[in-house]
Amino acid sequence: MSIKPSIAVVEDDDSVREATIGLLRSHGFIAKGFASGDEFLKSNRIRITSCLIADVQMPNMSGLALYGHLVAVGTPIPTILITAYPDDTIRTRALNAGVTGYLTKPFSEKDLMDCIDTASKHSVLLTPVHRSAENRD
Repeated sequence: MSIKPSIAVVEDDDSVREATIGLLRSHGFIAKGFASGDEFLKSNRIRITSCLIADVQMPNMSGLALYGHLVAVGTPIPTILITAYPDDTIRTRALNAGVTGYLTKPFSEKDLMDCIDTASKHSVLLTPVHRSAENRD
């Protein structure tokens, strides 16, 4: 039996966050929710998170800014951005920056699972053990 990856959901809307966590758990994933990018960054989950799902528009730190911060500090996590306000300029900027997926709310279960599948194959995807070892070098 394979172990499903740990997925962090960073979303300021409680109902969207909880629904997404429930969907992920129904597929066997380990899922943990955070109301903001700062809350995620202060948690101990960064090193064990295999995929990040983050809202584009949140107070203080957008999902794209969160992804950029993780890349800048050397802990890139395959990231799927979700938004209720699609913007082609932001989408292009996000995908050019290396974000794995960009979904418009409400997104389908299939679209989310496809993005997670892509994230699991993404070049920056490392197991938590490898990511921790890299940070010690």
